[in-house]
Amino acid sequence: MNITRRRGAIALFITLGVCLVGLLVTLNIGWIHLLHKRQLALLVGGIVLFGVLIAGVVLNTIFLVREVRRNERQDSFLNAVTHELKTPIASIRLYLETLQRRPVTEEKRQEFYRIMLSDSGRLLATVEQVLKAGEASHRKEKDIHRVLIDMEPLVAECIVITRQRHHLADDAIVLRDVPGAVSLKVMGSPEDLRTAVLNLLDNAVKYSGGKVHVVCELGISGYNRVVLSVTDAGIGVAAKDLKNIFKRFYRAQDVTLRQVKGTGLGLFIVRSIARQHGGTATAESAGHGKGTTMRIELPLAGTGGSSASS
Repeated sequence: MNITRRRGAIALFITLGVCLVGLLVTLNIGWIHLLHKRQLALLVGGIVLFGVLIAGVVLNTIFLVREVRRNERQDSFLNAVTHELKTPIASIRLYLETLQRRPVTEEKRQEFYRIMLSDSGRLLATVEQVLKAGEASHRKEKDIHRVLIDMEPLVAECIVITRQRHHLADDAIVLRDVPGAVSLKVMGSPEDLRTAVLNLLDNAVKYSGGKVHVVCELGISGYNRVVLSVTDAGIGVAAKDLKNIFKRFYRAQDVTLRQVKGTGLGLFIVRSIARQHGGTATAESAGHGKGTTMRIELPLAGTGGSSASS
């Protein structure tokens, strides 16, 4: 209902802007015809004023449309977060009530405990993601306490965590061997970079579709950048969404993608952390059903791309 109302508001603002522009054109043309040829200064002034009014109307319309779309994304985010919080809470409550009201076997009791622990982990992950997004929005690069980090063991650790979290086989997520004795060390916050890598892996798993097969690669770009790429063979991303998926609250417009649960914060956090470490985050996809590759590029330690703090 809210989405329909806001789309109607967008159409209203656009129509209003077009009508105002049309009215201004009509008035200006009429004014020019009424002016005497010798009144050149008045004519030039009128044209300038007309241009200012047109620019004002266009800017106002753009601002209103952006505000409506931002509110729409925030509503979608609130709905998603509410669902992500409500579902595990309801599940935990159900199992607790079952344990309280009737006797169950020890085997069943242990199964209930396992499910409740999994639901509480999901609940905690959602809360931490919201908190991390708020922190990422305000923290600056100079505020990060940096240490020397070897990216290969950090990524390997994140892969193990993701496999356990999603109950995946060892070959579902693999890290390709780094060729040669290449140094893949960066200066940064281990906690932040671990969060970014986990978000990339979780995103790849969620959008893999039926069978999860994710390939991670580490390498060097331009002799001074460490590159982590995470490639899935999943449902892919449309070209129109690629430039927006790193924005806060953004969810892809494709119906298949929107069916995947999420808050629209994961990739925003990834990009924020990458930028705070002097790097970038990008995405590539050949289209629907052709998988997606997410990349993080960070300055290689000792190349002057970032500064350490002790």
